[in-house]
Amino acid sequence: MARTIDIAIPDQSGKLAVITGASDGIGFVIATRLAGAGAEVIMPVRNPAKGAKAADRIRGLVPGAKIATRALDLSSLDSVAALADQLVGEGRPIDILINNAGVMTPPSRQVTEGGFELQFGTNHLGHFALTVGLLPLLRQGRARVTHQTSIAARRGAINWGDLNWERSYDVRKAYSQSKIAVGLFARELDERSAVAGWGITSNLSHPGVSPTNLLAAQPGMGRQTDTGSVRTIRVLSRLGLTGTIDTAALPALLAATGPDSRGSEFFGPSGRSNLRGAPARRDLWPPLRGMDDARRLWEVSEGLVGVRFPA
Repeated sequence: MARTIDIAIPDQSGKLAVITGASDGIGFVIATRLAGAGAEVIMPVRNPAKGAKAADRIRGLVPGAKIATRALDLSSLDSVAALADQLVGEGRPIDILINNAGVMTPPSRQVTEGGFELQFGTNHLGHFALTVGLLPLLRQGRARVTHQTSIAARRGAINWGDLNWERSYDVRKAYSQSKIAVGLFARELDERSAVAGWGITSNLSHPGVSPTNLLAAQPGMGRQTDTGSVRTIRVLSRLGLTGTIDTAALPALLAATGPDSRGSEFFGPSGRSNLRGAPARRDLWPPLRGMDDARRLWEVSEGLVGVRFPA
């Protein structure tokens, strides 16, 4: 009989958690677990109907759950700013922010409303701008911010000479760049918070490999059918050779709620090749170690999105 993999979530009563990408997959599990631990959960979603359905599912699983949805399209900086302004206007301090949403390997090069390569613009720049906009609430809540990266960040680099991949586009290298950027942002946010006294703790996690919808059919992104990769992952997951969606959510939950979790730490599955297993602290992968790169990315990102973190 296979060993059940799980962690205990400390009581989150009275806390407010904001989780991007929570309408399905790993984000949905994270939202459900935090609601079950007593947190009030906000789910920013791109598809309002899908978000409402997910919120209703969580209420069915967690009687009395405090769940709300908000509109957010991370590929639109206007949408990001609108959500940040709305939440700041509501004035509720944020205790947990989990930057979980993402897109992966569109069938052709695509760009955001602002002209950024879709994966870099959504996975990194959208979350960068959101975190900037929510900074007053994060500081008030002395928040823990957890950033979801990917095993695609184990190798690769930031393509400094062509961040938007306008020349020699490689969809997988572009995805890897976006997830390396997520990790570097996580580390620099923690560094700057410590220096400036913002009171924010920033760390990062990765889910291993599990049968999420990242590689499934995405008609809005031009992918009409499931990829062969996701069909293979579903089989491997059933065989216990990769994680499940439930176990893939655990590293982010440990990073965001673990009483001993610290800033700039990295959490992921502890099994072979980081594919599956119980969540644990992991060594940073080489592309995530360079703080010079982290500072450079921060400064470049401020220029690209047109917003700056205060000192």
